[in-house]
Amino acid sequence: MNPRNRTALLAAVVGVLFAVAVLLGSYTVTVPDFFKIVVAQLTSGDKIPGASFIVMENKLPRAVLAALVGIAFGLSGGLFQTMLRNPLASPDAIGISYGASASAVLAIVVFGASGLAVSASALVGAIGVALVIYAISRGTGSRGAGVRGGNAAGNRLVLAGVGIAAALGAVVNFLMTRADIRTASEALIWLNGSLNPANWERVGILLASLAVLVPALVLLARPLRMLELGDDVAAGLGIRVNAVRFALVITAVALAAVATAAAGPVAFVAFLAGPIARRIVGRPSLPASAFTGAAIVLASDYLAYNVAPLVLAGTVLPVGVITGALGAPFLLWLLMTSNRVTSNRVTSN
Repeated sequence: MNPRNRTALLAAVVGVLFAVAVLLGSYTVTVPDFFKIVVAQLTSGDKIPGASFIVMENKLPRAVLAALVGIAFGLSGGLFQTMLRNPLASPDAIGISYGASASAVLAIVVFGASGLAVSASALVGAIGVALVIYAISRGTGSRGAGVRGGNAAGNRLVLAGVGIAAALGAVVNFLMTRADIRTASEALIWLNGSLNPANWERVGILLASLAVLVPALVLLARPLRMLELGDDVAAGLGIRVNAVRFALVITAVALAAVATAAAGPVAFVAFLAGPIARRIVGRPSLPASAFTGAAIVLASDYLAYNVAPLVLAGTVLPVGVITGALGAPFLLWLLMTSNRVTSNRVTSN
């Protein structure tokens, strides 16, 4: 099966998971009733008591938001990993998510913010931290070297992000110790990443953001492929390496920031999507990463919202708890397989 067919298969999996999220669960809806509810909503027709509200105000916006958040995180993670040529480079690892978390927790604990105010604070924090990390990475090494030197530049950016993430993690922990129980519980739910606040307003904001960022990413796709060949080759082909890399960083950060603002820092989605998509498709692919991210969030949210209460006596888990549980063993597996590949290369040489 060629890569395009495998990507189409991933898209079909997302469609199936979306249908499962909307139609099944604690409240099931038949396919005819679903279309009747949607048509009635669009035409102001007769609604099904109870079912129309559950579908249109709970299940459908939650599933749409899950898919959009997964797409944004998947694109962001795949873009960072491709651009920096480092499978560990993702918003989780380089501090972007921590920037959003620290800013959001600050807004919740200190200023008593809630709702969209927390999302806006997370967005500002993620972008601000990204600019700081980028500036630090450019200032490392020889004058003006910055993010010019291929893998070395990518390593500098990752290391700068890890350092910033550690500092911001300490800030979050300090703020949590100063908060009362109610505020701390609210902040903790947000820190784990949750789709519980899903509504059409959040969906609209995220959809509008993706309508701007995805076309920008399409325009940057060709320069990105040139950068994969190396900075010197890309420059020889007429690519302005520094400008293109900066645009790619801003786009990747914006994708992660809007997703985090919508649902919180859903752990490991950006990290998992790229490597899983690469193993399915056989090569780095941003569309496959997007579909993989959507599939991860949809499946994880179904488990957290519908399966976990059956096992945990009615407790509904934030979606980030499930993705975190999936991401930790995958990270260990990725490290072990990477070490094995490196050992085999050394042995063969």
